[in-house]
Parts: sequence; C-alpha cells; structure tokens
Amino acid sequence: SFLAQGISGLLGRTKLDSVGMQRLQELVGKLAATGTPLVAGGAVLVGGYYAVNNTIYTVDAGHMAIKYHRLSGISATTYREGVHFRLPWLERPIVFDVKARPHTMTSLTGSKDLQMVNISLRTLCKPDAAKLPEIYRTLGPDYDEKVLPSIVNEVLKSVVAQYNASQLILQRELVSGMIRQRLTQRAADFNILLDDVAITHLNFSPEYEKAVEQKQVAQQQAERARFTVLKALEEKKRTIINAEGESQSAQMIGAAMTSNPGFIELRRIQAAKDIATLLSKSANRLVLSTDSLLLNLMSGGPTQLDAEYASTATKKK
Repeated sequence: SFLAQGISGLLGRTKLDSVGMQRLQELVGKLAATGTPLVAGGAVLVGGYYAVNNTIYTVDAGHMAIKYHRLSGISATTYREGVHFRLPWLERPIVFDVKARPHTMTSLTGSKDLQMVNISLRTLCKPDAAKLPEIYRTLGPDYDEKVLPSIVNEVLKSVVAQYNASQLILQRELVSGMIRQRLTQRAADFNILLDDVAITHLNFSPEYEKAVEQKQVAQQQAERARFTVLKALEEKKRTIINAEGESQSAQMIGAAMTSNPGFIELRRIQAAKDIATLLSKSANRLVLSTDSLLLNLMSGGPTQLDAEYASTATKKK
C-alpha cells in the first residue's frame, strides 16, 4: 500500500545494512496490512472504558448520593454507599457527606446585667438523609457554612441575655441545655440534625474579671475583720470573767478574815512554806530577818502584819 511504501522509503534513508532494511520493510508491510483491525480494536477499548467510567459510580461509606438529570432536574431518590449506575451525559451524581462533623463558633454577646460575654460553642451536625434533594436545591453542598453561623449567633444572644454573668457560671449546664434545645429547633428548619451542643469556653471582659477579683478580696477582708471583732469580744469576755473572779476571790478572803482571824495565820503558814521551798533551792546563802520573810512562825507574839491587820479592823469598826 501507499503507507507501506512511504514508511519503507523513510526507513530506506536510514543507515542500515541490506538485511536489516529488508526485515524492517517486511514488518512495516505486515503492520500496514493489519492496521485497520488494530485501529478498530483500539476504538472499541476506548469506547468501552468511557462507557464504564461514565455509567458506574461509587458512593463511599458515610456518604449518600442524589442524581441530577439534565431533563428532569434533581431526583427525589437517594442512594446509599455502594456501586450505582447512571446514564452518561444525562445524569450526574451529587455525593453528600452524612457523617457528623464538628463546628466551633464564637460569639460576643451581652448578659442580663449588661456584661459582655465571649462564648464558644461546639456542635456536631449532619444533614437529614431524607431531605438531601431539598438541601441541595435550597442551600447547596456547603449548607452548614451558610446556616450554622447565623443561627448559632442568634440562639446564643437570645439565651445569654436571660441570665446574669454569675448565673452563666453557676448554671452552666442549664444554659447549655437551653441553647441545645433552641438550636436544634432552628437547625431543623433547614433540615440539619444536631447530635451534640456544648459550651467549650466562657470568658468575660477584663473589667468584669477585675471587679470579681476585687469583690473576692473585699469579702476576704470583711471575713478577716469579723474574725478580729469576734476575737476582741472573746478577749473582753475573758477579761471580765477574770476580773469578776478576782473580785469574788477578794470578797471571799475579806469575809474569811473578818469571820475567822485564824485564816490569816493559815495564809502566813502557806506563804512561809513557799518561801522556804524557794530558799532551799537557791545556791546563794543569805541571812535575812525571819519577820520580813514571814518565817517567824514559832513566836507567839503578833507580827507587824498582825498589827497592821488589827489596826485596819479597828478603823472599819
């Protein structure tokens, strides 16, 4: 053929020996003779690969698919994981991730007592598998990015405004439950399901935190002052009790001395005993008057103290 002759002519221009040139011309002649079946086979293979690649599609685990038809639009049927068929060119699969995905959003809002609160909320959301065609038709595949930021800010502002700053800390579980309830209701309007809603961070303005710290310091100082007052009162009571005890003791001693003159002699004996005990333990040796040390117990006459006591009793009479 003409193709064989042209290739043979090109090969004939190369620097080959006569035997090699003859073999190449024979090979080219055979390929030119069978060229049409090879082209047809290649076309069949390419066409089969294109048909298989555009007719079969796979849905992975945790995903679901819907079909878009060029003539009828979005199909109402959903397809779970596995291998599915479609019409080439006419149908196009749209795959959704139906696993729960985390989203963390932060909102700056005001409390009931007009304190600014910076609150972070973490949600686990997924689309309603039965409403995938409607979600794609109204929101598109990035439904969560379009819906969640707006409804989360709305719910956080409405719930936080019902509580004081202190209640947000003390009643955190109650606040989280109310946020979850309202956010679930709002997300259901857009065919979005929420598996979990939790408050991750709750921060107040630096001014409020400083005021809380000052309040705590003031309370501690007040407690310390109250303790000081109570301690002073107890000291006062103890002083009064001691004074009353000493007064009663003096009255009792005076009554005993008045009614029984021997009481003085008994006290002299006890004082002399104590003084003698102290002197016996002393390393110094001193010579002192027994009258001044109340040690003259054997003398029958009255001592100077007896004379003073007798003169005092006379004056009272």
